Amino acid sequence: MRKIQKKANKKIAALIIGALVFAVITLLHLCGAFHFLEYKSYDLRVRFFAESTRPANDIIVILVNQDSIDWAQRERGWGWPWPRQAYAEILDYMNLGGANSVAIDILFTESSIYQEADDNDFIRAEREYGRTVQGVFLSSQSGNIASWPPELKLPLYRPEGFGAFLEQFSRNESGNRLDSAQFPIPGLSSAAGALGCLSGIPDSDGVIRRLRLFTLFDNKAVPGLAAASLLVGGYSENISYNAANKTVQWDQMTIPDVKNGASLLRFRGDLSRYIPYSAKDILISKEAYLRGEEPVYLPEDFAGCYVFLGLYAPGLFDIFSTPISSLYPGMGAHITMLDNILQGDFIRESGQWLNLLILLVVVGITVALSLFSGRVFLPVCATVLTVAAVIAVSFAAYQTGGLWLPMITFLAGIAAAFISATLYNYATEGSQKRFIKSAFSQYLSPKVIEQIIADPSQLKLGGEKREMTAIFTDIRSFSTISEALGDPQKLVELLNHYLTRMSNIVLENQGTIDKYEGDAIIAFFGAPVYMENHAALACRSVVLMKKAEVDINREALSLGLITPAVMEAMVKKGILRSIDDPCPMFTRLGVNSGSMVVGNMGTPSKMDYTIMGNAVNLAARLEGVNKQYNTGGILISEYTRDQIGDEFVLRTLSRVRVVGINTPLRLYELLDIRAEAPPALIEMTRMWEQGFAAYERRDFNAAVQVFEAVYRQNETDLAAKKYLDRCRKYLASPPDDAAWDNGVDNLTEK
Repeated sequence: MRKIQKKANKKIAALIIGALVFAVITLLHLCGAFHFLEYKSYDLRVRFFAESTRPANDIIVILVNQDSIDWAQRERGWGWPWPRQAYAEILDYMNLGGANSVAIDILFTESSIYQEADDNDFIRAEREYGRTVQGVFLSSQSGNIASWPPELKLPLYRPEGFGAFLEQFSRNESGNRLDSAQFPIPGLSSAAGALGCLSGIPDSDGVIRRLRLFTLFDNKAVPGLAAASLLVGGYSENISYNAANKTVQWDQMTIPDVKNGASLLRFRGDLSRYIPYSAKDILISKEAYLRGEEPVYLPEDFAGCYVFLGLYAPGLFDIFSTPISSLYPGMGAHITMLDNILQGDFIRESGQWLNLLILLVVVGITVALSLFSGRVFLPVCATVLTVAAVIAVSFAAYQTGGLWLPMITFLAGIAAAFISATLYNYATEGSQKRFIKSAFSQYLSPKVIEQIIADPSQLKLGGEKREMTAIFTDIRSFSTISEALGDPQKLVELLNHYLTRMSNIVLENQGTIDKYEGDAIIAFFGAPVYMENHAALACRSVVLMKKAEVDINREALSLGLITPAVMEAMVKKGILRSIDDPCPMFTRLGVNSGSMVVGNMGTPSKMDYTIMGNAVNLAARLEGVNKQYNTGGILISEYTRDQIGDEFVLRTLSRVRVVGINTPLRLYELLDIRAEAPPALIEMTRMWEQGFAAYERRDFNAAVQVFEAVYRQNETDLAAKKYLDRCRKYLASPPDDAAWDNGVDNLTEK
């Protein structure tokens, strides 16, 4: 009752702590307490993956850089600002090459200082090309125009289904209405293919992570610079809003809309990742082309491309603070917007329901691990792994799913849950329990200690019946080794060396060491904590123990724990073939699954957590049966075989009656873990099964051929030699039905 009450109290505490932490972190999350750190963690993800995706191949950037300005001053006598003729020449060359559009990220709000003819040349180039996008700046404070000029018959969006949400597109990040505008001079505005909004929508920390597809001004849906580049190429002006999933549908494209009508951009790095051209090279190319000379760039180099033309000289270009850099060219954000539209890979913010569900899971896991794991380092390690998993999932969600998960919120939940649960543990456990745990961990199974600490009433006699798997091990002729070794200290050293390595394998596979009997290990799987796959865990352990045997022997020989005298004694007794045998310590193992009694046995003053029952005795018998069949060392019963599926490589042996058990029992030799087994071993077992089937139906001629082939391939396979000799004997003197006894072997030795 005390154990049940204690568990109930801890479960209630876990629910209360988890609920409180979840409620507090949720409130802080919804109130925006983590926004600043969340933004910075998002920016880290942006920079980390910025160059892992490819920019669109059909976006080109023409830069009016310092080199171009210096060249124009030197070769053409142009001061700054350039005459509009320069932009007209660039437009003419793009028109000649068949560029899809040219978006100009320069605002021409004043007439040219080079007289009216200069403006007219620019207007002429615009009109002839027909796909130029001029910029318009919309603001709540600056601007000299408060309404859309009625004479401008340019492409504008026709939004449908936005309802009240459309109002968000008319306000800036502070909620102020965008009711002022700066337009290009009238001639440029009317000759342009479209006008594109240049305004950005920064987050609360001043960083631009989003742009709008369009901005509402004077009830006109003015496209952004990127969207306008597509509108002039013939894309539809009709767009619709899906309120259910907060997306905008435009032709075949879906644009996620998450905040203030703006979509999260997937930045791909700085402008150098696109195809950058110097304005100087375009102007030189046009001159050369008109003279019939080879240009730097051919007109067709720009065919089908979306061109952005902007300033990129110190002190001239507008600066956006973005996740990539605090000094990012504003044109770069519009280029990224177009790129995301073309490739359809915007970033989306995760929904609040998903956020809260993940928060609930990580808080619940952290509280559970912290409260119900007795050792301090386990919840610490688990919490660190949970933190690592949250970070990894957040990064992976960004890269593979285009999803922004609120990583800081989750990490805050983990930290708060861990601290709260740890403080509760220290407040309720007390120093005495920590002392008991530390002291007993030296010689008891950690899981048994946990159960004793959780319920000290278990320190009493008694047991329970449950389905489990037991293993028994023994070293071949260990008495010979100990006699020949002579030195008791070296014998203890050798045993400790062997038992430590073998025991660790059992414990790593969730087994419990029952006891040591000299060189023998008795262990079981399925208690104190029950596991459905106890048989598979036991089989994995014994296979790994046999594999570890190679290293154990090599180390024992190199350390002098097995002396030449030992090797000579074993050769003399016929245990080893030569003193160079690499495996003087050969382990035999028996494995059986079945109903066993497990619990504390002994007296009230001295007890042992152990196993009992016929199934346990059978495992012990199987260990000894190995030597009668000359196996490689591992025998399992048919009861274990029935529970392990196809995970291991086995070969069938005879049915036997072991000492003390009359019912015939099928034996199997366990050879390896299938995933790690060499193909030759798997092929051998296939042949073996054919031969053994022939043996059991008394087709000894067919069986001899198989066993002979198996033995020829590996002359250390003494089990194959045993069955080969047996078949030859039966061929010489066939057994009658009574002698054959359905192929059952009666074993008279333990």
